[in-house]
Amino acid sequence: MWKNPLQTSIPPRATEPDRPNFNPPPTAPEPMRPAGVGASEQATIGKSLVLKGEVSGSESLYIDGRVEGTINLPGNRVTIGRNGSVTANINAREVVILGKVRGNLAASDRVEIRSEGSLTGDVVAARIAIEDGAFFKGGIDIRKAAAKVAGDETMSAPAMTAPSMTAPAVTAPAMGPTSMTAPGASATEPKIIVPPVVGRN
Repeated sequence: MWKNPLQTSIPPRATEPDRPNFNPPPTAPEPMRPAGVGASEQATIGKSLVLKGEVSGSESLYIDGRVEGTINLPGNRVTIGRNGSVTANINAREVVILGKVRGNLAASDRVEIRSEGSLTGDVVAARIAIEDGAFFKGGIDIRKAAAKVAGDETMSAPAMTAPSMTAPAVTAPAMGPTSMTAPGASATEPKIIVPPVVGRN
C-alpha cells in the first residue's frame, strides 16, 4: 500500500481549549440625520413629502419637502433645506433658510437666510443674518430677547427699530440709480441715492 510522505512528516497539532465567545450582541444602526444636528432630536420632512395644515411639537424640524399652513415650534429650530418649499407662517426659536419660504416669521432668537435661500414675508426676531446672494422681500422688526425677572415671569422689551429715513414715493427707472432731493433740502445739499431693486424669483 502506498503512503503519503507529507502525512507522516507533519506532527499532529495540539488542540486549544474552547474559549467562551465574548462578542457583544449586534445593535441596530442609528438613523441618518442631516448635517449639523446635535444631540437633541430633530424631525425631518423629506423631499417627496407634501404637508398641508398645522405643524406643532417640541422638537426641531428639518424641511426638505413642501409645507403649506402654519409651523408652530417655539423653543426649537426650523431649518428649510435646499429642496424645501414652505408657504406658511413660522413661529420658532431659530429659523434657518436654505430653500424657499413665503410667509411671516417670528423667532425668539434669530433668523438666518443663507446665500441660496429666499424669503418673502415679514420677520420679527432678536437677530437676523442675510448672506450675500440671498433673496429677501419684506419687513424686519428687531426685538430684544425676553429678559428674565425675579421669579419665573418673563418680560418682553418694546420693539427696537432702526431709525429710518422717510422720503416721498419715487418711481425708479429701469436702469441706474435714482437721485432725489429730500423735502425741505436745497439742491446744494447731498442727495439720497436709491439703487434699483433687483431680485430673483
